[in-house]
Amino acid sequence: MDLTLSPELKDFQEEIRTWFDEHLVGDFAAHKGVGFSWDDEAWDVRVAWDKELSAGGWLCLGWPKEYGGREATVDQQLVFQLEYARANPPFRATTQGQDLFGPTLLHFGTPEQKARFLPKIVAVEEMWGQGFSEPGAGSDLAGLRTKAHLDGDEWVIEGQKVWTSAGIYADWMYVLCRTDADAPRHRGISMLLVPVDQPGVEVRPIRNILGGSEFCEVFYTGARTSKDMVVGPVDGGWGVAMGALGTERGTTLLAEHLRIKHEVDQIIGAAVGNGGIANPVLRRDLVKAWTDARIMEWNGLRLMTGIKGKGGDPTVQASISKVFASTAHTRMGETAMRAMGAAGELTGDDYQLNRLQQIFLASRAETIYGGTTQVQYNVLSERTLGLPREPRRD
Repeated sequence: MDLTLSPELKDFQEEIRTWFDEHLVGDFAAHKGVGFSWDDEAWDVRVAWDKELSAGGWLCLGWPKEYGGREATVDQQLVFQLEYARANPPFRATTQGQDLFGPTLLHFGTPEQKARFLPKIVAVEEMWGQGFSEPGAGSDLAGLRTKAHLDGDEWVIEGQKVWTSAGIYADWMYVLCRTDADAPRHRGISMLLVPVDQPGVEVRPIRNILGGSEFCEVFYTGARTSKDMVVGPVDGGWGVAMGALGTERGTTLLAEHLRIKHEVDQIIGAAVGNGGIANPVLRRDLVKAWTDARIMEWNGLRLMTGIKGKGGDPTVQASISKVFASTAHTRMGETAMRAMGAAGELTGDDYQLNRLQQIFLASRAETIYGGTTQVQYNVLSERTLGLPREPRRD
């Protein structure tokens, strides 16, 4: 990845920096770095920030202009990601729609679906939740049991989903359902778009280890959606789902990796502030955390090179990035607690956690969501290195 900017990209970079200087103020500046994919702190501020970005034309940069995007090049999107991380604004509230569902719909959706949903995502007028994982069907997603059948011009959905991030805020869910019970495991699955505001959908918040409740389980009991609310072919939803997860493991990782550099600075600052930096073992681990953060960034840049068609397979690089980042971030959380010393065991009123405590607790799940590390190792070994497939039971 050549990071030398052309004159046009330098102008674009200056436009971004000027906009941040003028708009990342007030409540937005007071909440710099607040929130994450597992944390809904200051939700209203973050939604307002997304609307500010939308008004400025900074959401969904690569999308077609007809849907509210800028049709920005990959290089422009990369420059924006780098500058976004440098500014460290509040974490965007609408990543599900913008970074996961939206790109999937762009690739697999019908013209009518795109026209209906994409502009509202860009305008921050509708929120989305993901209905993939189920009890007993997380890493083994093909084992899902949620079913859907046609009743006239509507699909009727029965089943349960879990681990739905920001589910309590969602207006719509994109839900994997088994639509052909007799088909092989990876077939007979369809992705349906289901409105949340109806009697057949019940969203139950789950209190997570950080004390928040934005993580949800969702029950579908005779929920309905119209016949045309299928993304991709009927019974062909597995390939659509893999496209969505590829996005999750891909370009969306880059921004999070760049944010982690700010976290490492906080960890080092804690060790310096309380004198823990004098411990040579802790200093070694701080160097490891600093190095790992840079490797995450470089992995992200390699991924962007692959997406541009100038490097290796971006799918492979996305898996590599995901495996490395999830394990490294867990180590960083452990290092953060040792850097804080005894203060790491203290919480504020109503179990209020500081950023480093949040990292320690929440990073435990990163080796699970978006594809478990063990599954990713199998994918890389079998599909990339050509090693024999893992034995399966009949």
